Amino acid sequence: MTAEAGRPGPLRVANCGGFYGDRLSAAREMVEGGPIDVLTGDWLAELTMSILAGNRLKGRPGYARTFLTQMEQVLGTCLDQGVKVVSNAGGLDPAGCAEAVSALAERLGLRVNVAHVTGDDLIPLAEPPVHAGTGEILRETPLTANAYLGGRPIAVALEHGADVVVTGRVTDAALVTGPGMWWFGWRPGDLDELAGSVVAGHVIECGCQATGGNYAFFEEVPGLPHCGFPIAELHADGSSVITKHPGTGGLVSTGTVTAQLLYEIASPRYLGPDVTARFDTIRLEQEGPDRVRITGVRGEAPPETLKVAVTCLGGFRNTMTLVLTGLDIAAKARVAQEAIWARVPRDSFEQVHVELTPLGPHAYKPGTAEPGTPGTGTAHVGAAGTLDTDAGRENTGDARAGETGAGETGAGDAGAGETGAGDAEDKGGPETTGTALLRITVMDSDARKVGRAFSSAVVETGLASYPGFFGLTPPADASPYGVYWPSSVDARAVLPVVTVGGVRIEVPYVPPGPLLSSDLYGATGDVTDHGAAPPYAGDLTSGPVRPLGRIAGARSGDKGGDANLGVWVRDPAHYPWLAAFLTVERLRELLPEVGRLPVERFALPNLHALNFVVHGLLGRGVAASPLLDAQAKALGERLRAVRVPVPS
Repeated sequence: MTAEAGRPGPLRVANCGGFYGDRLSAAREMVEGGPIDVLTGDWLAELTMSILAGNRLKGRPGYARTFLTQMEQVLGTCLDQGVKVVSNAGGLDPAGCAEAVSALAERLGLRVNVAHVTGDDLIPLAEPPVHAGTGEILRETPLTANAYLGGRPIAVALEHGADVVVTGRVTDAALVTGPGMWWFGWRPGDLDELAGSVVAGHVIECGCQATGGNYAFFEEVPGLPHCGFPIAELHADGSSVITKHPGTGGLVSTGTVTAQLLYEIASPRYLGPDVTARFDTIRLEQEGPDRVRITGVRGEAPPETLKVAVTCLGGFRNTMTLVLTGLDIAAKARVAQEAIWARVPRDSFEQVHVELTPLGPHAYKPGTAEPGTPGTGTAHVGAAGTLDTDAGRENTGDARAGETGAGETGAGDAGAGETGAGDAEDKGGPETTGTALLRITVMDSDARKVGRAFSSAVVETGLASYPGFFGLTPPADASPYGVYWPSSVDARAVLPVVTVGGVRIEVPYVPPGPLLSSDLYGATGDVTDHGAAPPYAGDLTSGPVRPLGRIAGARSGDKGGDANLGVWVRDPAHYPWLAAFLTVERLRELLPEVGRLPVERFALPNLHALNFVVHGLLGRGVAASPLLDAQAKALGERLRAVRVPVPS
């Protein structure tokens, strides 16, 4: 423990980026906009690891180069003000990134102590990784395999005087937990304190999503184009206040914080390498304008395993998108496919995915061959051009069967759950006009098959297809795609190493006590509902019919090949209705793309929220998904647009 450890809070941890490609000026804004103690940023989404692996294969750096641009802008100021920098921008090459930061500092005439954390890279693997969800063994050769490290190595680097800490794959929350360990002297057994820091880290990890960005009730957010990035004021007991610099745009409210708490989670027991944080114990309080206090978080021992992100090359893909307009949308989709497959046989590809997405208030009803109620859903088109109503089927790899590809799902007849554009009513009768996107993706291990041979064949149909033919994609070569393969490893088998000042420091795993099983809720079946719902005595069908989003917010995203969908109500009086109404089976009705896929529902009464995990919706991960919404970012908004009987 260093002299700094145990000093009073708050520790002000600022975020300056939620993904590789976020606002470049954010680091300068956070350093110059007000007092902070630590500057962090999250560059490593699961998709980013595949991108960096591709860069490395091409001889480019395996780290996030935009981090260096930001450091050039703020490094001198950080040193002057004593602001520590902690970043996972090291990606697949934290040592190379740290060396680049040192070279930058030398060029700027600055003396800086740069540390880097390694040990997450598990290549070469001792044995083929087992899929954490399905139990399958990976047959392909892994490109990358990285264990999710915790905050302890970051704390060690800071304890040894690092000004800048560069990591590879750590948990997103570790960027806050690590500095908290260093500042307050938390030990492995301080589970509640660690859990509180994990929650704070989860809130700020995605940048402006905590301060009004992508918020369901976005019209309430002032100055959204100039949204400020979040700050977590962390206290010694693990509590925190989420805020932002004064004078910046955006909003910090219990609503914006709730939305981010529900983002990309599964069980309320949020597993991590340092602690298991109980999200069902979180308490939120609006302390003042743009200040939300988080208290009450309980912690449990972490699991005995670490999550491992494995990526491999899945093959090659190509996508062509056509626009269908006017009458007879389904028939035009059929004609378009027939013309294309006459030039390049459908069964020559290993996988074919056809997605028909209606646009606008007069789009035909997805899931049927006839126009109907205005829709905002997506239909998947079978081999003969008919809409695939067998939602949730697993792909067999047989393109002739008209499956949706790589474990993806089709959209069935939405029935009563069909969505509308606002409160518009379809009065077009049997000849409703519409516009839709016909998106055709082919996938194969042979790049030549899905390259120009396919895309040029689509272009060749331009004067011999449906009326009003035009496309949005030019003919192009095939591109490789990666597969995300979640796995796990015994935490004792991973040895993080901190290199600082030329000294190599090993950080062995120290369990805090009895370890927790990672399978807390049992095996996942087709329908699993966790958590007791409060009783609701009212009539679920008697209220006025309005879009669900008029009383409920939602945020959704990807968790590997799964999708997470969090839904909350702002009026606590509406939560018993939400918990009774929005069951797993109701979700299948309202979002037909869910189909028969396994779904888990978790209740979080403390947040007036439900969280759904749709297993397999994104197939083999974001990089491999042929879906238009490959990261399930819009899944929540599609749900909010559904018209349902709501409490009066």
